[in-house]
Amino acid sequence: MNKKPVIIVLTLLAWAGIAAVFLTRESDAPMTSFTTLAGEKTSLQEMRGKVVLVNFWATTCPPCAREMPRLAEAYRKYHGRGYETVAVAMSYDPPLYVKRFTEQYQLPFKMVLDADGTIAAAFADVNATPTSYLIDRQGRIVRRVVGELEFPAFEALLEKELAKG
Repeated sequence: MNKKPVIIVLTLLAWAGIAAVFLTRESDAPMTSFTTLAGEKTSLQEMRGKVVLVNFWATTCPPCAREMPRLAEAYRKYHGRGYETVAVAMSYDPPLYVKRFTEQYQLPFKMVLDADGTIAAAFADVNATPTSYLIDRQGRIVRRVVGELEFPAFEALLEKELAKG
């Protein structure tokens, strides 16, 4: 009986398993700093201990505009449990438009202008909006979503992360 094919298959399966672990492993979020529209300076480092959603968006992006009220609702619902939202307006978004949008929809979370694109660059060169990153209490990226969030799935994941305390 030739055992060579069995050994080859088992070796390939082992390597595939190792690759799967490394490809699905959480990665550290960049320790970038922000200045909000209100002038508050903060960073992801300062938010350690909280579950944080970093949402890249633009006022000219219809899916972004649709999800903003839902993001505000989630913020109000979970903020008291250690949840934070940072909405990062893309570099091409005029600051006046961002300010008006924020006021019009009474967005309660941190609103940031990425005027020079450094924040988007720190997050693997984000260029599609909306793009969201959910970051756990230890500063690791749990999920990256390109496109509009699926809110039932997002809230289920958020509940799971907040329950970890």
